[in-house]
Amino acid sequence: MQITNLFHFTENHRFYIFRQFSLSALDNKMLSSIYQPMVGAYAVSVYTWLYQQIAVDKDGYSPLEQQRKLFLGLDLEPSERGRKHLIEQTSKLEAIGLLQTSRKYIPSSDDYVFEYQLNQPLSPHEFFKNQHFTMLLRDKIGKYLVLAYRDELSAPEPVEFAGEDTYLENISVPFYDLFKLNTQVIDYELEQALVEMAPVREAATKHEARSGDFTYSDIIIRFPRESYNRKFVENMKFDKNQLTTLNYVAGKYTLSLQETCRLLDEDGIFNGQGELLLEVLQHKANLNFRQGKKREDERERYLNKVEEFHHPKEAVPEENPVEMAYYLEVPLVFKGQCDVHQYNMLLRNDPYIHVLKKFFPGSVPDHILNIFEKIDLNYKLEEEVINVLIHYLKVNNLSWTKPYIDSIVSDMLGKQVSTYEQAVEYIRESARIKQKSAKASTSAKGSLDRGRGKQKPRISIISNARKATPLTEEEQEELSQLVNELERK
Repeated sequence: MQITNLFHFTENHRFYIFRQFSLSALDNKMLSSIYQPMVGAYAVSVYTWLYQQIAVDKDGYSPLEQQRKLFLGLDLEPSERGRKHLIEQTSKLEAIGLLQTSRKYIPSSDDYVFEYQLNQPLSPHEFFKNQHFTMLLRDKIGKYLVLAYRDELSAPEPVEFAGEDTYLENISVPFYDLFKLNTQVIDYELEQALVEMAPVREAATKHEARSGDFTYSDIIIRFPRESYNRKFVENMKFDKNQLTTLNYVAGKYTLSLQETCRLLDEDGIFNGQGELLLEVLQHKANLNFRQGKKREDERERYLNKVEEFHHPKEAVPEENPVEMAYYLEVPLVFKGQCDVHQYNMLLRNDPYIHVLKKFFPGSVPDHILNIFEKIDLNYKLEEEVINVLIHYLKVNNLSWTKPYIDSIVSDMLGKQVSTYEQAVEYIRESARIKQKSAKASTSAKGSLDRGRGKQKPRISIISNARKATPLTEEEQEELSQLVNELERK
């Protein structure tokens, strides 16, 4: 439970409980044997007390009551110490997925109401598929007891089927093969009653998850009361234009409700008159978007590494051939080591890390590995395309800096280059464009030099010249005429 101010969570606030399930014997065994070692007995007792506030043969909502009942029922003092202890226990339940706590703002009374939504414990099969939960349980009780609990909570398959190649055929009877519904009579009252009941909560949940469609109540309930910008945010209740502008920016940069409230709490978002500054808000939202994208990319690369460590990819024996029309020339560094067919099969089928190691005589620099790791895991560029890109950079002695490589990769992604053949066509087209550009530049330079020649003739410089002989009178006269002509020009 994320509470920054304990006065926002007291015994005087009201609360209610919501659940849509009933605990079975297996659920209770999961709580006592699996969940309790992870979060402790007191946290599980909090969960059990919340569960019992709704009749066991019903689901839905509990009555709206003060949290004083919650403190007394759990034998907690309604003080700062008791609040901190309850927040700590509910946070444990939230972290393992048994509880979801929300705070609902009531504009008419300017008050908060807490909602405790209980979730059903995972089944043994689902729990042991969750890597985070299994590792946490291992840290608490040890791996041997984890394996013992897994065998105890799941009944094994019959021994007769073990190791047998069997074929499973579904022979179940579909619903409409057995039951025939009377579709001639339409009960409008029943349909209307079904539509008006449960979907109200589902619509509210979807609304909260949708970025760029926040209401004033969504924002004010999460905005800190002691903030200097609180009075400006409260004015949005009467100024729909500012709320529309805010939702536009939130939708543009996919801001969550929490991120939107945090941006509104920063300095400089509002001017002295309490008006929302669009340029400042967009600038800060863009920074938040870029930072979030960077964190998401790093997290995705980390999870891929963890997944690859625990579940390494099996080697694929099949090799994809390369047509001769798409053969790339063998670089000088590989001359004598492989022929053109072997080299192209290497580019087409080997991982890009192996190709990088072959192009660099020593170890591959870390910054280059980071660049291509991001291209592989975040940009989702095929490895055969990455290998062609490595060939293109090495053969043409191009830059290995991140901005230059990113510019090429962005162009490839924009042109939807996804196969080896498309990548070869791409680098060939790039080489043709570069060659044409070089020819045009040489031609323009030659034209410029010729133009300069007309304006100012080149004067050749002769070194080690022989001693000049005296000019005759006729030669002196011709030279004087030439100087006069040049001066007139």
